[in-house]
Amino acid sequence: MRLTGEPLPLGRVRRPTSPWRILAYLGAIGVGVLLFQGYLQGDVRPLLLPTPAPTRTAASHAEEGRAHFSAGRLQAAIDAYRRAVEVAPNDAGLGAELARIQTYSSALLTTASERSARMAEARRSIDAALEANPDDARVHAVRTLVYDWSASVAPSGGERDRLLKEAETSAVRALQLHPGSPLALTYYAELLLDQGKFVQAFDLAEQAAALAEPFDPLSMDVHRVFGTVLEGNGLYRQAIEEYRAAAEIAPNFTYLYLLIGANYRQLAGKAPTEADRRGLMDQALGAFDRAARINEQLGIADPTPYLSIGRTYLQDGEFFIAAINVERALAIDPSNADIFGRLGIIFFKARNYESAVEVLRCAVEGCTAAESGALLCNLKVVACDVGMAPEDVGQEVVGLPLNDSTLEYYYTYASVLTSFRGTAGFDDACARAETFFDQLMARYGGDPIVAGIVAENRALCAGVGPAPVPQTTPASMPS
Repeated sequence: MRLTGEPLPLGRVRRPTSPWRILAYLGAIGVGVLLFQGYLQGDVRPLLLPTPAPTRTAASHAEEGRAHFSAGRLQAAIDAYRRAVEVAPNDAGLGAELARIQTYSSALLTTASERSARMAEARRSIDAALEANPDDARVHAVRTLVYDWSASVAPSGGERDRLLKEAETSAVRALQLHPGSPLALTYYAELLLDQGKFVQAFDLAEQAAALAEPFDPLSMDVHRVFGTVLEGNGLYRQAIEEYRAAAEIAPNFTYLYLLIGANYRQLAGKAPTEADRRGLMDQALGAFDRAARINEQLGIADPTPYLSIGRTYLQDGEFFIAAINVERALAIDPSNADIFGRLGIIFFKARNYESAVEVLRCAVEGCTAAESGALLCNLKVVACDVGMAPEDVGQEVVGLPLNDSTLEYYYTYASVLTSFRGTAGFDDACARAETFFDQLMARYGGDPIVAGIVAENRALCAGVGPAPVPQTTPASMPS
């Protein structure tokens, strides 16, 4: 061992600290703090966790929507297309298809207020699609459909004219962008029909039918509109053939079977013999029954087919069966004032005035959940156990406003009230009826039929003339 004379180190030798090492330590600490903060905020996920599910694309939602529409589940189709539009708000085609299905779904709603609200949704959808792509021919074509159907539930003549004008503007623009488009021709034909231009509507509908692709799902619209144009011209048998062609493309779209049944019912009214009439009525009922069975298979609670069946039996004078079917519709939708109104009309025509006055009251004035529940139990619309509270059975019913679709409910209810004047529980019958007579005359006083009904009933309340209505309930009707 060589001795150097240097002192022997007895402890750890301290090396000089490198500034780069200090910077590295500080950087590592900073990264750790940032990662911890990200973990607390949910921006950083720990390792080895399962991979999150992939976000669905707009195309995936749209495919689901098409499948639901094909199956006849219109509300589910609307929900799927809404999700598609949320994912891809700038895809005008998705917005147009959403608006188209929303428009068709309005046909299966039973009250004017429901249809009006649904059409407002459809207008918002199609206008958003138009904003996304102002030069899309299909968007303009569907906008024609949406605004044309919106006009049918417009609250005033001025609003109806405005909506029809918007529809025509879109129809013209669609054909400018895509001349000869079957869809644009189809919706324009329906618009022309609603404007009373029957010859032009027929020409365009015929052109569209000649251009339609047999296996294109949108050809359903072409056949439906051609059928509507034929029906508007009184060609009911030809209309049925077009509706059947549409149903071959969309076999679960129950609205088509309602159209088929309605046209058979029209033919029955013009049948030359009783045997022919009976056969046509049976075909109408068969079409409505098919719609009801499709809904039942799909688990869809839709009162519309039962209302159509009830109307058919009412037209045939079969009040008991008519009431049973409308009561079934009421069991599906017990808060629907329009269904109460329809049932009240059946009771009135069957001379079951005691039931008619209570049912029509719910339709016109509205009733509480307890009142409607008691009525549903008394009519045996629902099975009510002893001791069951009426409010647990019924739902609140909001009275319908006076308009063209509720006019019959109003004057019938007022007439029935008048007939009960002076009887127990109806001491103020004439005073109550007078409030409705005032409304009827204010809006429909120029209609000679309405004016005559009001004048006759006012005379009865004034003590002129006998009561026109008996107080008994026929045994043939449910009490």
